[in-house]
Amino acid sequence: MNFKIYSAFLVASSILSPLLDIGFIDNRALALESRQTLPENQTIAPSLKHYDPNPLNSQLIEPSDRIPDYLAPTELSLTSAPINTSINTPINAQINTSINSVSQLSDIKTTDWAFTALQSLVERYGCIAGYPDQNYRGKQAIARYEFAAGLNACLDKINEILSAGLADKIGQTDLATLKKLQAEFATELSMLRGRVDALETKSSQIAAQQFSPTTKLNVLSSFNLSSAFSSGNILAEGLPIAGSIPVARFAARNPITGSPIVGTIAGNPNTTLSYSNYLLLTSSFTGSDSLNLILAMGNGNPPSSFYSSAGFSSTFGVPYADSNPVLPSAANTVGLFEFFYSFPINDNLRLQIGPRILPFRQFDVNRFTSVINGAGGLNSYQSPLANSGLSGAGAILSWRMSEQLLLKAGYLARNDGSFAYFTDSASNPNRGLFGGSNQILTELTYSPSDAINLRFLYSRTYNQAPPAAPLGQPNFPFFLTYSARGVVDDGFGGRLQDSTGDNFVFNFDWLLNKSLGLFGRYSYSSLRIAPVNLAIAGGNVNLQAFQFGLAFPDLAKEGALGTISLSIPFQVLSGRNFLVAGNGDGGTQYDLELTYSYPIQKFITLTPSLFATFNANNFSSNPTIWGAVLRTQFLF
Repeated sequence: MNFKIYSAFLVASSILSPLLDIGFIDNRALALESRQTLPENQTIAPSLKHYDPNPLNSQLIEPSDRIPDYLAPTELSLTSAPINTSINTPINAQINTSINSVSQLSDIKTTDWAFTALQSLVERYGCIAGYPDQNYRGKQAIARYEFAAGLNACLDKINEILSAGLADKIGQTDLATLKKLQAEFATELSMLRGRVDALETKSSQIAAQQFSPTTKLNVLSSFNLSSAFSSGNILAEGLPIAGSIPVARFAARNPITGSPIVGTIAGNPNTTLSYSNYLLLTSSFTGSDSLNLILAMGNGNPPSSFYSSAGFSSTFGVPYADSNPVLPSAANTVGLFEFFYSFPINDNLRLQIGPRILPFRQFDVNRFTSVINGAGGLNSYQSPLANSGLSGAGAILSWRMSEQLLLKAGYLARNDGSFAYFTDSASNPNRGLFGGSNQILTELTYSPSDAINLRFLYSRTYNQAPPAAPLGQPNFPFFLTYSARGVVDDGFGGRLQDSTGDNFVFNFDWLLNKSLGLFGRYSYSSLRIAPVNLAIAGGNVNLQAFQFGLAFPDLAKEGALGTISLSIPFQVLSGRNFLVAGNGDGGTQYDLELTYSYPIQKFITLTPSLFATFNANNFSSNPTIWGAVLRTQFLF
């Protein structure tokens, strides 16, 4: 091989080295790349821009290199990619199209020894394209087969020019060089074309079957190292329930004074190590629908619950992951967490229907308050009054009204079974779909830009009263809110009729710049109290809650997120006389949460959280309760 051919080989080798990633015009050369890698700017954490996808509501089977944020509350996408996006989309659509001038390659200089040859391949024949960052990376090494693939692409381009009757556009020297290279790499080119033909046949078969039923499995697991302590004794309403998991208390009144029973909690709980695990199965039958099934198990028994009043159990100082996701089932029991079917009605409407839907992942979402990588405490990730982690049977309709407006409306009949004495399951004919506890929810989201989301939620709740207790036993607790916070009676220890409530939430998140965001909520609830004893006057209990926070996206590392959240979770405005637990001494509880989600690598995130609870249980005399949780999260 003479010096001219050898030089041409070196130039072409330098040009073609990253061909599978750069993207030759010929798609067959690109088809040799059988594996996909994450783009450099892609992370597991949800995008901090405004976006609509809710992975379990509308997202279909995703490419294997994308991990959906299944449990994080996100907003619904009404348009979804086909189920085999990674197959149907040409590979070179994932990278830059061919460039027109060598000057577009930022790392190529006119003084480079290969500049002239590179300029010819780019500007005369259009054989190559640059990386997405506009670099060429000519010093990267290649194998003979990679070079052959690039040579094949250039040969095909030359053939196109010849077929178009433009032979005069091709230099004879270039033709001679290509012929010698073609002869030199005849074996590799032959094998390459055979592999390409086989791949094209396989791709055609897959494409023809792209809408066959397919199920994808994802796993979300968390290890939680948790601790809580206080500098003094804590006052809490209710009597301790022996052996309860998580630690809980039973609300009751003093039979002599009629006042709520208040106990003193001394000492501190021990540090715990718990886990939660979710198996997420997402299936599609048409390419635009999705059947979503989540199975879960865990053994969380958060130490902070050691200090809580009746009705506040597992609320403050507790991240979502540090709990048993299938209560009241025993720890380490596999149970159904969520199950629903989602499908489009048209381009702007999508319906979700199922026997077990979690409203907290559909309504009152916020990009900075996520159970995955944001402010994820049980008093932080959603409104503690209006929304709830309790599941329901029913349907949710989403309407994309415009680029800026999204309207959601739903009806859900509670069927979580958190309280064993309830019979309000939608599958129970004694109550059915409409006779037990239920809620009607409507939310309007206005997004004037990618940086700002404003949400307005209204929910109407119907709370079924617990049944009468056995003779001589205290009443079963009637939890005031649909989120199971606070316990009420008729003010004298008597039972209540079924209750209704009106709940309003304003929720916002605002990305000020790429490194700083704001978020917050205001909640107001008015709940009707109707005593069974008609001689006792009823009334209303009115509550409000606040939250304000700062968010720090990409703090110290791309994909990381730090949050500071300050909230008032349960402030009583009126109707204190009906509260058996939740009023305290009339004080106001404040919660401070600091959380930092740090991605160690693609599938593993380390999340330390620090909690401080002031005036716990609404007792102004209570000392501060501190909590710390170190969560290791696996999402794949």
